[in-house]
Amino acid sequence: MSSGDGAGSNGRGASEHEVVIVGAGFAGMYMLHKLRGLGFDTVVLERADGVGGTWYWNRYPGARCDVESMQYSYSFDPELEQEWSWSERYSGQPEILRYANHVAERYDLRRDIRFGTTVAQVDWDDDARQWRLQTDRGEYRARFVVMATGCLSTANVPQFEGAETFGGPTYHTGRWPHEGVDFSGQSVAVIGTGSSAVQAIPVIAAQCRKLTVFQRTPNYSVPARNEPLDPAEQAKWKANYRELRAKMFAERAAMVQRLPDGEDPAKEAGDDEFCQRMEQRWEVGGFTFYRAYGDIALDPESNNRVAEFVRNKIAGIVHDPEVAAKLTPHNTIACKRPCLDTHYYETFNQPHVDLVDVSETPIERICEAGVVVDGREYPVDGIVYATGFDAMTGTLLRMNVTGRGGMRLADHWDAGPRTYLGLGVAGFPNMFTVSGPGSPSVLTNMIPSIEQHVDWIARCLVDLRERGAATIEPEPHAEAYWVDYVNAVADLTLYPTCNSWYLGANIPGKTRVFMPLPGFPPYVEICEDVASDNYRGFVLT
Repeated sequence: MSSGDGAGSNGRGASEHEVVIVGAGFAGMYMLHKLRGLGFDTVVLERADGVGGTWYWNRYPGARCDVESMQYSYSFDPELEQEWSWSERYSGQPEILRYANHVAERYDLRRDIRFGTTVAQVDWDDDARQWRLQTDRGEYRARFVVMATGCLSTANVPQFEGAETFGGPTYHTGRWPHEGVDFSGQSVAVIGTGSSAVQAIPVIAAQCRKLTVFQRTPNYSVPARNEPLDPAEQAKWKANYRELRAKMFAERAAMVQRLPDGEDPAKEAGDDEFCQRMEQRWEVGGFTFYRAYGDIALDPESNNRVAEFVRNKIAGIVHDPEVAAKLTPHNTIACKRPCLDTHYYETFNQPHVDLVDVSETPIERICEAGVVVDGREYPVDGIVYATGFDAMTGTLLRMNVTGRGGMRLADHWDAGPRTYLGLGVAGFPNMFTVSGPGSPSVLTNMIPSIEQHVDWIARCLVDLRERGAATIEPEPHAEAYWVDYVNAVADLTLYPTCNSWYLGANIPGKTRVFMPLPGFPPYVEICEDVASDNYRGFVLT
């Protein structure tokens, strides 16, 4: 049972628990619900003032999930599936946050969540065989720590010279004001053209007087074709959820596509057949576009053929040939997180929207009145940084985690993140990571990935309890093998050919290692096999 006052020490002794979960997003909420049902004394530490994780913070204009609503939801409770209804094909941030709050309310999760609590230091005490977590609201101690900190939870804010001198407001898409922002009558700068920018730019353009977009690297984007969700389609999903969930878990990205996957190679298709198939996928919208052929992510020739199709689409949508050329990527398609949009390219046909290419002449500085590029000042009233996140590792490293012998996680990961199965780290006993580096995570529909990890961790804790084991941690050789395995699988694909946040390339000085593992079903099988084989690759004491 816990001790202390339940809200950290605050000078009255540490709050002790069997398990401390860090983060109250979809992973942390389900982990709490699961462990509570298994009789574990568990508490969640959350720096925000509410649940939802990424959907609590990312409130920028146009914020929307790129996984279809009927699939971006929990599967662990059939009653929950039936009682909740979605309004759109792709749910927007407000609706997803309402869903997260509904889950928290339905399962009475908030009583075991400490909101407004930031973890500053996490240390393993080898003598006591427990973790000590220092927060801004006191100390917590626990036998086990589950890091449910999210893959995209630490904003990447570029350090431009003079940024502090800017006279107007600045925003980051990942830390948007909860009261919203009214850009009416304003001149606005958006820096970045990644996934969040692709969603935000059309909405901001519809509000503001003048929009200037600063682009370093153009992105491929495919229409989402978002629309109100057909009640008949929702009813069909609810009537067949168990069968459809099973199909999701059997798919490499843990989601069912609207059109069957093409298995044949794109490079061998006849011109008419290729154009017809790609046009159909373009009109249907969504990630099914990238499943038209079986080798798009594997073969450079096939990949370039699909990329050229999108390049021609951009040329046909954007009226000004010079602007179209700036917006046209020439790298591998889908080696970065694919973007889905609603009239993104069309936005640049509007007379009050300008595009500034900063690939060869980067932003020099921010001045009091705006943004300076190549000696020219672009005056603006406000600046929006759509510059993404320190993905997958940023939040973990900012908590100053130390393991056995005072080993810092930052030092252990100096040459890139090292985990076993994306679930544990050698030298850091009784610490689990949900959707950590080395797991499929961001290459999948996140909620099925989260459920798989949570279920595995819960099973492990029950097994440890039944065996009377005090600790579990990966063996160094198993961790080394897993890092090599993840990179070997990634190298079979075209993913590593891009400077993407999958590699950490968006963060200056971050070691470039491909972090997620392609292929969800094989990964699930490996995890089950490891657990069934007496937790092969782990040391239990």
